[in-house]
Amino acid sequence: MARQIIFAAALLITFGVFLYTVNRLVKYFSFTRAAFPVRDFWKRTGVMLKVAFGQTKIFRKPVLGFIHAMVFWGFCVILLGSVEMVIDGLAGIEKSLSFLGPLHDFIMASGDIFAVIIAIAVLVFLARRLFFSISRFEGAEMKKKSHLDANISLTLIFLLMVSLISMNLGYLGYMQFSGGSAEGLYPFSALLLKTFGETSGGSFHIIYEASWWVHILTIFFFANYLPYSKHFHVFMSVPNVFLSRLDPPGKLDNMESITREVKIMMDPETAFTAAPADAAPERFGVKDAEDSTWKNYFDSLSCTECGRCTSVCPANITGKLLSPRKIMMDLRARMKEKGPLMVKNGRDFSDGRSLLRDFITEEELWACTTCNACVQECPVNINHPSLILDMRRYLVLEEASAPGELKAVFNNIENNGAPWQYSAEDRLNWAKDIEVPVMADLHARDGKPEYLFWVGCAGAFDDRYRKVAGAFAKILNHLKISYAVLGKEETCTGDPARRAGNEMLFQMQALQVISTLKGYGVTKIITTCPHCFNTLKNEYPDLGGNFEVISYVSLLKEFIASGKLKISASVMEGKKVTYHDPCYLGRANGIYNEPRVVISKMGADLEEMERNRSFALCCGAGGAQMFKEAEKGEKEIFIERTEDALKTGAEIIATACPFCMTMLTDGLKYKNREEEIKNYDIAELVAMGMGL
Repeated sequence: MARQIIFAAALLITFGVFLYTVNRLVKYFSFTRAAFPVRDFWKRTGVMLKVAFGQTKIFRKPVLGFIHAMVFWGFCVILLGSVEMVIDGLAGIEKSLSFLGPLHDFIMASGDIFAVIIAIAVLVFLARRLFFSISRFEGAEMKKKSHLDANISLTLIFLLMVSLISMNLGYLGYMQFSGGSAEGLYPFSALLLKTFGETSGGSFHIIYEASWWVHILTIFFFANYLPYSKHFHVFMSVPNVFLSRLDPPGKLDNMESITREVKIMMDPETAFTAAPADAAPERFGVKDAEDSTWKNYFDSLSCTECGRCTSVCPANITGKLLSPRKIMMDLRARMKEKGPLMVKNGRDFSDGRSLLRDFITEEELWACTTCNACVQECPVNINHPSLILDMRRYLVLEEASAPGELKAVFNNIENNGAPWQYSAEDRLNWAKDIEVPVMADLHARDGKPEYLFWVGCAGAFDDRYRKVAGAFAKILNHLKISYAVLGKEETCTGDPARRAGNEMLFQMQALQVISTLKGYGVTKIITTCPHCFNTLKNEYPDLGGNFEVISYVSLLKEFIASGKLKISASVMEGKKVTYHDPCYLGRANGIYNEPRVVISKMGADLEEMERNRSFALCCGAGGAQMFKEAEKGEKEIFIERTEDALKTGAEIIATACPFCMTMLTDGLKYKNREEEIKNYDIAELVAMGMGL
């Protein structure tokens, strides 16, 4: 009875301390803003089973991924054994779940084997941290405390596994020498028992009892240490994956508060119906921890500081200040600092500090290319760019603060409908020598094309990309596809403004475009720009713009597969081509195979870069970086990516994005290789193959 009382007291203290911690965190969550509604439970369950329990993203690094997965799966099995120990401790019995028969045997056997595997894995992890210089474990945000925390957590896990093995060994030895029958199977411990020779049954009983208490008390201590440790992800990772954003990675959340403001501007009569009269003005974007959404904060608590996000961040790789891991750690640290003060004084309390500037600098925020490499790599589906973009939104919308080049872009979009100072009257100059149908002309004759070809600002105004727009128009004409362009009625989708934080300008542009498209009854849109594609396809529906949006590479693949489009293999035969995956086609929208299929049909030898497909490095132009000077670093991102391409020895670098084409062309010029190595768009290669 004394044993049960002591155990019950320890369990009660454990739950009491844990509930205190949970209550504190719940109060912190209450200060955050709403995020997306949690729906689609079946889909979320599928994501959770795949990513959290299946550990699919961990396996992107196969060897270490396998070791980590074994640790996770082992913990899942051992957790069941821990439940049995709690029941045993309260009931004063042993092996309370033995009535499960074969299932109990399986749980005990699996736990016994996994204890050894986890113990070895932990030693590997500790050795890597203590004796090897692993770059992703370092960084400005990784203080001595972070490394100590990791080592303490790993040591506790090792103690748990050793105590579990010795507990199983003591139980088997005691039962063997007392003439009893052991409940469950313990393969490794049974093998280990054979090495103990003349040990008495009493000694085994002491080993069992001591190990039992060490194991269960370590579990109780660990459970309450975890919320104050980077290993809080042990609790948070599975629910965080379940609560993942289900939208495509390239989609940014719509700001309903801005939508309301824009609609009031466009229709003043709605000013008194758009929001309650007593509604308090809302801060736009994120300045401090309480401005973030509950999902941002959940992400920060789930972060294990593994550094996989930072290790693939193009800004960080090239020596810039941005570290996606630091962004999450800073949010967590800021809430830890300010949360208790808000609990005591209310949400509106100010301590004179903020997440922006006191923790995260503007330089870090403006370095992000929104390439989503960090999102792709994170094992627990943390979305770093969502917080970065919300902080940009605060800077632009609340403080009118942005790099000077971006302010010029905002003015150009507002005044000219393009990021550059070109008149809308020049939007058809790219088609001077090509017969291109214009929507207004067709509409005047009651004509309605099947597709709208969205040319985009680069296709209309950039000297190099005008050739791509022309090549694709020639392909459409040759195939007798029913299409038209908007011509001078086309205007910027607002993508650069949104990525730069100017949500107001984005929504004004978007609503204008949607109105034009609906006026012509457009249902299908083809675009050669991945940024326009992503915005029209994924972000316009939030504002009522629901269209079937098709990337031109998908259309070309479809035409080739159907036999409608025939390419001569002789034009590219024997030539070595490498393909650069645009972030907004690949990671943002999952389009990887289509351009490769098109290239393969030309008879070219496709030589992949070391970083390709979902591992591809950004060209450095996304997130409005195209229109501004890069932040200080060791080198430019476009140079790093150009070097990737040059290593393949390819004669041609194929791209499928105007931004990527600009950056890689600049990279070839920087390396003095533009004469011998050419940069062509997929549309241009297809046009060559067709003899156009």
